[in-house]
Formats: sequence, structure tokens, C-alpha cells
Amino acid sequence: MTTHTSHPSIIKRLKRAEGHLKSIITMLEEDRSCLDIAQQLQAVESAISSAKKTLVHDHIDHCLEHALQSRKQSSSESIREFKAITKYL
Repeated sequence: MTTHTSHPSIIKRLKRAEGHLKSIITMLEEDRSCLDIAQQLQAVESAISSAKKTLVHDHIDHCLEHALQSRKQSSSESIREFKAITKYL
């Protein structure tokens, strides 16, 4: 499978979230303010949610559309796949 154009930005977003997670662990170990920790957790959650939406939309735009156009899978298979991936939005 080829890499989609969105994958590099998704990787960058997830690496940033990974860095935030590490800093949150440190914040907890250092007994930092719950407000500060909650704010960082929200940032991580938003970054992951955004990465997930980008991935799902990219899959719909490229993989499913390509499958339908090339007739590599039946319409009913494409619809099942569409329904399966949209539950992650």
C-alpha cells in the first residue's frame, strides 16, 4: 500500500502528541497543578482526534473512491467498509 499524502502530517501530529504525553507523565510525577495537567491532556486528545479524522477522511477520499472507480470491490463491499471506518469519526 502506498503512503497517502496525509500520512506525514498525521505522523508529525502523533509525534507531537507523544511528546505531550511524556511531559504529562513528568507533570504528574512532579505533582503539578491538575488544571495544567488537564489542559495538556486536552491538547493530546485533540491532536489524536484530529489525526484520526484526517486518516479516516483520507481513506474515504482515496481508498474507497479508488476501489469504486477501479471496480476492485463490489459496491456493497465498499459500503460495508465505509460504514466500518466511519464509526471511528
